[in-house]
Amino acid sequence: MKKSFKAIAASCALATLLALPGCGSQSGAGGKVYFAAHAEATDFTGKLYEGVKAHMPQGVDVEFLNANGDANLQIDQLNEAIAQKPAAIVVLAVDGDAVIPAIEKANEAGVPVIATNRDLNGGKFASVMSDEKQAGRLQGEYLVKHLPQGAKIVYLMGESSQSSARMRWEGFKEACLDKRSDIQLLAKADGNWSEAEGLKDMTLWLQVYPQIDAVVAGNDNMAWGALKALKAAGRDQGVIVSGVDAMDYAVKAVAAGEMSQTIKQDADKTAEGIADLLKTALSGTVPTDEVKVPFTEIIKENAAQFK
Repeated sequence: MKKSFKAIAASCALATLLALPGCGSQSGAGGKVYFAAHAEATDFTGKLYEGVKAHMPQGVDVEFLNANGDANLQIDQLNEAIAQKPAAIVVLAVDGDAVIPAIEKANEAGVPVIATNRDLNGGKFASVMSDEKQAGRLQGEYLVKHLPQGAKIVYLMGESSQSSARMRWEGFKEACLDKRSDIQLLAKADGNWSEAEGLKDMTLWLQVYPQIDAVVAGNDNMAWGALKALKAAGRDQGVIVSGVDAMDYAVKAVAAGEMSQTIKQDADKTAEGIADLLKTALSGTVPTDEVKVPFTEIIKENAAQFK
C-alpha cells in the first residue's frame, strides 16, 4: 500500500536546498504540521496531540483540526490543509474510506500523511498504530482466568463502524467467548466511546438482568459509565469491570479495586513514533514506515507504577 516516494522526496530536498516554497519545511527551521483529528483534543486524542507537540523541534507549528465526528467536515479540513503545502498531516480519520480522495490528493501534492489510532483504507501513508485486537485479547484472557463457571457478561462496543472497535471486540471474542462456552454474553451494544452511553446502557441492563458478572468495554469512558450505574444500583461488588486506554481515573480505580483492569494504549510512545516520522518529513523525506506500539495490561498488582 505504501509505495516509494523517492521522486517526491528528491524534489522536496532540492526545493529545500534552493529555498523554494511549496514542498515541506526545512529541517530545524520551523514548519507547519496539521493534526487532523476525528474529535476534540481530549482523552487519548488530547494526550497524543500534546505529546506530538512536545516532541517537535522549536519553531514547528502543530495545528489541531477538530472534525467533530463529521467525515465531510474532515475532508474539507484536509483539502484546506493540503492547499497550504504543510510539512505533513497527521490523520485520525472519522471514516477510513471517506477520506481516501483527500489522502490521494495529499499524495499528488507531495504532502506526507501519517495515520494513527484509526485506519485509512486507501492512498499512501506512514502509520503509527497499535494492534487493536491485542487490547481485546488481553481483556478476554483476564475474564477467562477470573470468571466462574456459568458467568454472565455484557459488552460495550465503541462505534461498530470503526475498525478499532470491531477489532477490539474480535480479539475479546476469540480470547474469551470462543474459549469458554459456559460464559454467556447477555447483551452487546454500541456505546460510541461515551461515558453517558455506558451509563445509559448499563442502567437498562441492570433492570433486565438479575445476574451480571462482568462488564467489558472498548474504552475506559464506557467502562466508567457502566461502573457508575453499577454503584447506583448497589451491584458493583464482585463484578469485573474492564476498559481500555488507561485514563488517569481508570488507573486509580484499578488501584483501588473499583475496576478490575484497563489496557494501556500508550499515547506517549505513539506520540513519540509520530514525532519521529514528522521529523523525517520536516527533513524533506516522505516517511513510509509502519510503526507498531504494543498495549499493556494494568491490573491491581501493577497499577501503582502507572499512577
